[in-house]
Amino acid sequence: MKAIFIFFAVMVNLTATAQFTVRLVVTDVATKKNDDIYVSGNFNNWNPKDEKFKLKPFGGNRKSLVIKDLAAGTYAFKFTRGAADKFETTADGRDLADRVLEVNEDLSQEFTIAGWKDDYPEVPKKYTASPQVRIMDTAFQIPQLNRTRRIWVYLPKGYAGSAKIYPVLYLQDGQNLFNEKTAAFGEWGVDECLDSLQQRTGKECIVVGIDHGGDKRLTEYNPYDHPQFGKGEGAAYAAFLAKTLKPYIDAKYRTRKGPENTFVAGSSMGALISLYTAIQYPTVFSTAGLFSPSLAQAPMLYTDVEKFTTGSQPRFYLYAGGKESATMVSDLKKLGDILQKKQRFNIRTVVSPLGQHNEASWRQEFAAFYLWLMNY
Repeated sequence: MKAIFIFFAVMVNLTATAQFTVRLVVTDVATKKNDDIYVSGNFNNWNPKDEKFKLKPFGGNRKSLVIKDLAAGTYAFKFTRGAADKFETTADGRDLADRVLEVNEDLSQEFTIAGWKDDYPEVPKKYTASPQVRIMDTAFQIPQLNRTRRIWVYLPKGYAGSAKIYPVLYLQDGQNLFNEKTAAFGEWGVDECLDSLQQRTGKECIVVGIDHGGDKRLTEYNPYDHPQFGKGEGAAYAAFLAKTLKPYIDAKYRTRKGPENTFVAGSSMGALISLYTAIQYPTVFSTAGLFSPSLAQAPMLYTDVEKFTTGSQPRFYLYAGGKESATMVSDLKKLGDILQKKQRFNIRTVVSPLGQHNEASWRQEFAAFYLWLMNY
């Protein structure tokens, strides 16, 4: 009986650690047939021109890429001609949803490319921010990093006509929160969502959106050095949120200043830095909203969370989509397990089976997060 159990355990372990080979074959391309084609996905951090993921001739007019030693899981990807503005599209130029691979065995799949983004002139995006949104500063100083940043502020509809004081939510990637014109991959619609929810529930909140740093995003949002992206600047960025931006907001607007009314949130790398900020400054931020945190980019954060202690009662909202990277859900559950062991912590974990690593999925989840945030 013991031998059978050991055999079964070994087989389960072999299955869990199995590596597979995937062949992607492009059989036809609508235009620019002679250009190089690359695969950009969550397995290479969406690099649009990764030479290791460049397709090669594969007989006739076909091109293919063989990806070896790929762990079992769900992978998202698109084809591109080597730049962010040259991703594949539908035949009429619309953005294409991520292609998804379910890998649990060796496989080969064929694809056709109907169009490229640069085949179609860019249609100007509309300015969609509601009247409650204003740009507080186009070049707010970040003294900890010697940089400046655009800062957005959403004020509840009744702010100007009342003397009320409000809790404050600090959100990363400000470009993507309120305005379609500034959102590269679609906006969250935070302002429209809050206009509706606050009218229905009476639970009002100020939201501060901080633009990401462009090519500095991956270092500013990572507290640790990364072998590919460089020296982590997350500690300095977190200090900026806690020691520079929050005091300024508290002085300029009518806010509830205590940690129980001060929250921080973000998505992907923005979720990573929000988690780090919350555990570094628990006397400033009581709650962190973590949408698809990129924990694989900073595994040392697990250790910091394990060491985290506080006399307060922090809250964490954990969200992941089932159609993200192969490890997203398991990484989130690992984080949740660590937090659940802490005393007096309030944890909410949500896994959406069809959720993808994009603004559309985070937008869909934001209302549920806000209601939880406001204890509604």
